Amino acid sequence: MDSPARTVSALALLALALGQAAAQTTNLVASHFSGNLYSLSYTASGGGAGRLAQTASQRAGGTWPAWLTYDGASRTLYTVDEANWVGPVFTEFKVAADGKLTKGAASPKSGGELHSTLYGGQDGKGFIAGAQYENSGVISFKLPLSQNAQPVSKLTFTMSGPGPVPSRQNKPHLHSVFPDPTGRFLLAADLGADLIRVFSINPTSGVLTSCANIASGRGDGPRHGAFWTKNGATVLYVTNELSNSVSAYTASYPSSPSGGCLGLTRTQTMSSLGPGKAAPAGAKAAEVRVRDDFVYVSNRNDQTFGSRQDAIATYAVGAGGALTFVENVNSRSYFPRTFEINRAGDLVAVGGQTSSNVAVLSRNVTSGRIGGLVATLNVGSAGTVNNEDGLSHVVWIE
Repeated sequence: MDSPARTVSALALLALALGQAAAQTTNLVASHFSGNLYSLSYTASGGGAGRLAQTASQRAGGTWPAWLTYDGASRTLYTVDEANWVGPVFTEFKVAADGKLTKGAASPKSGGELHSTLYGGQDGKGFIAGAQYENSGVISFKLPLSQNAQPVSKLTFTMSGPGPVPSRQNKPHLHSVFPDPTGRFLLAADLGADLIRVFSINPTSGVLTSCANIASGRGDGPRHGAFWTKNGATVLYVTNELSNSVSAYTASYPSSPSGGCLGLTRTQTMSSLGPGKAAPAGAKAAEVRVRDDFVYVSNRNDQTFGSRQDAIATYAVGAGGALTFVENVNSRSYFPRTFEINRAGDLVAVGGQTSSNVAVLSRNVTSGRIGGLVATLNVGSAGTVNNEDGLSHVVWIE
């Protein structure tokens, strides 16, 4: 018979082993244009390798769940629905510790959103805003969502004529919404109008008030944006889908904390594939992420690394926010519509839309360089080039 001391020791070792295993497993959620949400788990297996597995799937609550917004504090996931012709909805889900989703309330008065963000309130999470691509607007709701909720803001925009790329710029096409680092302003990238639209936020009511718009380069087609702040400098980086470029805008703030508007001055524009490299026909810049002193931009249909293997570009951020191209790396996916860096900064989850896979890549937290493939998983059915099918978004549940 084992001694009590030996039994306690064995139990302690078992608990330690189980704790280490649990610490090495992280959950993700991916959305698919088929209308499904997929719960995934990533498990690190040592030696720079890992494993992705699907643990559950369910309907998203709409037709085209184009984007996911996750609030880690409340473990709430929000989906938006791009299909503006069939009663689109904002829907919320609670996320369990194992990554499984439980559907909550939905607000059915939206208008076909393809991107969303949290803003306002005491903690920057009191409201949710969505960008409407086809309906040319921004809409927002108070949180938590409810069946009978009315929008707290609903803004619609027009333009006098088509832009330099008439096939894509026939009217305002708002592609994303995101707050500035202070939480006082909301911005929207308008691909159709070549504008960065700026709104001041009433943090209590959630009401958005239009400020002066900021023009991008003609024919740029701004898509997504992300901020960098350091030593008193604030810079916005925007991916331009139509010109396959990334632009830097230096931010300036009003002297009064309770009034005025955010200003932006464009200081730099570079190819999304690096200096001197023109994007091939059919290529489209997509996502932009900022981590530490690095900016990352995904490219779709550039096939830099061979058939159906698109690039993510890395830029180093210098003094004042100036970008220097570092390298392109293989995204291990085709049409990487989205990607997200994990909390630790050592992994990148890439959502390949047309390949309909989630690829996890390594990242060096010191050099900022993205490394090789750690794990990959096909999720749902593959998409077709330039159609709203395949995988739409992937987020870490942390």
